[in-house]
Amino acid sequence: MREINRYAIEIFYSKEDEGYIAVTPELPGCSAFGETEEGALKEIKAAMELWIETAKKEERNIPQPCEKELLRLVYEENFCSTRTGRVSV
Repeated sequence: MREINRYAIEIFYSKEDEGYIAVTPELPGCSAFGETEEGALKEIKAAMELWIETAKKEERNIPQPCEKELLRLVYEENFCSTRTGRVSV
């Protein structure tokens, strides 16, 4: 199974729903709701797994994650020690 952690996740507050909405832009229609940001993140990960599982069963195309490589590199340059690979605090 693909690593769901490689897909982008967007989380935003919805005043109308009085909670947080999480979406995975690379997986059309994949979204979830949570009362907290953490809840929305937990729910979207479950939704992503189900989305991919269903797509496989229905023999639909599963998009490759865009993998925000540049963002990872910038993060590592600014917050990680090159010797240990640990996050600097």
